[in-house]
Amino acid sequence: MLSLNNVACRRGTDLLFDRVSVVIHRGQKVGLTGANGCGKSSLFAMVQGELEPDDGDISLQQGISVTHVAQESHSSEAPAIEFVIDGDKRLRSVEQALQGVKEDGEKHAELLADYDQAGGYSVKARAGALLNGLGFLTEQHQLPVSDFSGGWRMRLNLAQALMSPSDLLLLDEPTNHLDLDAVLWLENWLRAREGTLLMISHDREFLDRITTHTLHIEQKTATLFTGNYSSFEQQRAARLANQQAMYVKQQQTMAQMQSFVDRFRAKATKAKQAQSRLKMLERMTTLAPAHVDSPFQFSFREPDALPSPLVLLRNADIGYDNTAILGNINFSVQSGERIGLLGANGAGKSTLIKAIVGDLALLNGERLPAQKLALGYFAQHQVDQLRDEHTALQALMAVDPLISDSEARNYLGGFGFSGDQALQSAKTMSGGERARLALALIVYAKPNLLLLDEPTNHLDIQMRDALAEALQQYSGALLVISHDRSLLRSVVDDLQLVADGSVQPFDDDLDGYARWLADYRSKSGSRGQNDDGVVTMSETVVDRKQQKRDEAQARAKLRPLRKAIEKSERQLEQWVTQLSETRNSLASNELYNSENKSKLAELLALEVQQKTKVSELEDQLLENMQALEQAEIDGAAE
Repeated sequence: MLSLNNVACRRGTDLLFDRVSVVIHRGQKVGLTGANGCGKSSLFAMVQGELEPDDGDISLQQGISVTHVAQESHSSEAPAIEFVIDGDKRLRSVEQALQGVKEDGEKHAELLADYDQAGGYSVKARAGALLNGLGFLTEQHQLPVSDFSGGWRMRLNLAQALMSPSDLLLLDEPTNHLDLDAVLWLENWLRAREGTLLMISHDREFLDRITTHTLHIEQKTATLFTGNYSSFEQQRAARLANQQAMYVKQQQTMAQMQSFVDRFRAKATKAKQAQSRLKMLERMTTLAPAHVDSPFQFSFREPDALPSPLVLLRNADIGYDNTAILGNINFSVQSGERIGLLGANGAGKSTLIKAIVGDLALLNGERLPAQKLALGYFAQHQVDQLRDEHTALQALMAVDPLISDSEARNYLGGFGFSGDQALQSAKTMSGGERARLALALIVYAKPNLLLLDEPTNHLDIQMRDALAEALQQYSGALLVISHDRSLLRSVVDDLQLVADGSVQPFDDDLDGYARWLADYRSKSGSRGQNDDGVVTMSETVVDRKQQKRDEAQARAKLRPLRKAIEKSERQLEQWVTQLSETRNSLASNELYNSENKSKLAELLALEVQQKTKVSELEDQLLENMQALEQAEIDGAAE
């Protein structure tokens, strides 16, 4: 279907890739991956015919239609739904032809048959489903495109591309302007879509669930692997392991990751979320060797103080223009907490973070920050506020005028700003580079409360992995909104759900959230929004008092099981600690001298006893968790 034969691409004098020969067959769903700047978007432009290869040729099978998402967000007075329908060019062509043949009955009948075959009678329903899935409300379908902000216009562009019945669909970072809810919907839509897909994405879980092949660009060439992104990582790790230096580094990385997994296993305190994160950490341990040659490596410095609570909202009403989006909120962030915020689009997640930071004044109630609160706040507007004339080096020295040039360069090198890159001005940086610089400045400031609002936008997979590893070791408190489920699974211990004007603990994991979201959408139908696209308190139809009574009764029924889980976790933590101490003793070289034979035998027997007890407690904990999960399912069905 699509063939690349000895293709080369240069940017100025720099060679991006060379001698690339790949064949993509009909029906394959291919993830195009590689570090930022390796040439992925250039390859897309070549496939679209917008850029000529410097060498070689690219050929498409005759008659193949190609669709891509427009990168411009044009203002238009056309209704949103009509703008989306414009993506089906074949249907629009038939509609136009129908207008000119009303007097020719036979031709008119033929065109009506073509219109039916093109899905003309269901077109508005299909376009409406696309808009709803991407977060638009039904009453917004008739609004002119010019009424929407830039980010929402990009969603309209995506919907328009999805509307096209093309043979080959090209998607370049389709999740960048989406929240988690829209990402989940798009994932399911693309999995069900027939046809060939070539997609650039840095969202590991999104790639894993959709793609059948991975086309990876590195070291100035591109290789097509069979399987999704995780399969590619395993193949790459095996290839790197053949290089002795890389193998040694892999073993060190795996040992460090395994040590963290073992420590987390002993500290896990919540049922489903803890187990979900534990599985993710174990998976990262397996896949870490695939990224030992990453240019990104950094860690958070220890905060100067760890007060608790760090910040408290008391009886807070939060919103805009005297309209509350969240009402009577009592929310605190304790030292060491790692919270992920979930909620349907427009529920008020970013609004809550702005109130916690202090950027948004409360309508009512109190914000009580700790005296030694040190905030690190990452959001898109922080990235946009970087001074264009500053280089990465100047930006860091503005934060710490006493840092030496060599110290600053070494620090920035961990974020990919090495050599002359540290002297590049912010105005010439890509979106990913600016995001990395903003993160570098936040990390350097030693925050004890880190608030991240979609931190992975524009970051490639290697940088996302480096951020996840750094956050795992971070000792401060963390509050994060992200559509990147891999990041959430690996760094978050607790989930809070923002919905219907309140903030409540969410006791399921991210897979459970996907189920909750589907149920919520089916029950709520069309929800009202204000001009900022957020659901307001006055428009909420849920009986909050009754809902809270029902939730309290449900919690009471589950309390004995939760207590049993907590008891099992405490016992497991104690025995894991004892086992770790025994293994540390067994690591002593002196223990294996002949005079310590009896001591060695004693410790080995003790290790067996402790391993058996740990295994028994893990089985008991799992049994209790499964009982709790079944009880929750039974309760939801009542």
